[in-house]
Amino acid sequence: MSRRAPRRMLLGLGLASLSAGCTTADIDPMERQPKVKAYAESTLFADGRAMRQPPAGTVPRERPLEGPEAQAGAAVLADEDVTALPVPLTRALLDRGRNRFDIYCATCHGLVGDGDSVVADKMSLRVPPSLHSPHARALTVGQLYRVIVEGYGVMPSYRVELPLSDRWAVVAYVQALQRSQNARPSDVPEAERPKLGPPPAGSAPPGAAPAGGGTP
Repeated sequence: MSRRAPRRMLLGLGLASLSAGCTTADIDPMERQPKVKAYAESTLFADGRAMRQPPAGTVPRERPLEGPEAQAGAAVLADEDVTALPVPLTRALLDRGRNRFDIYCATCHGLVGDGDSVVADKMSLRVPPSLHSPHARALTVGQLYRVIVEGYGVMPSYRVELPLSDRWAVVAYVQALQRSQNARPSDVPEAERPKLGPPPAGSAPPGAAPAGGGTP
């Protein structure tokens, strides 16, 4: 017999004797325990109310937050067409979007959004698409937001992982990625173009349309 066995036996005997000495009359069910109900009176507070006013600054979970980003998010989920980013496009917003994208999105879509990742290589059921395809680049900010909130195909919803402000940050960063991977020299400010160096041999002049009139 192990050394712990006597302790277990003593504990079992103690619980048995305790339960044997108690009856249902000695145990007050939870529904009869002292408590206050919503909208009931209470003598605990000077105003006699059981329900208390939340502290200043409390954020309600039952209602959406106020502000342009909340209104735009609600509009997207109400099937309205949202085509403009509802928050200022700043470096801080893009930095936050990149941080969240690298954590939650790059696992499948790759760090640059091209669908090249270790996880994607093993997803034979449905390979995560590139975010630089013509279809993905044509998505509006509202459509990108909906994909984050509701998921798409085998992609789950990231509603819980990405709160309201982070969703728009990721949307902004995805569009920045798309532009960065499909940019033309003409997109660079004229004062910065000399830093690009000479164009590769045989390439079109800056700003010129690619051969065949297509999109690069």
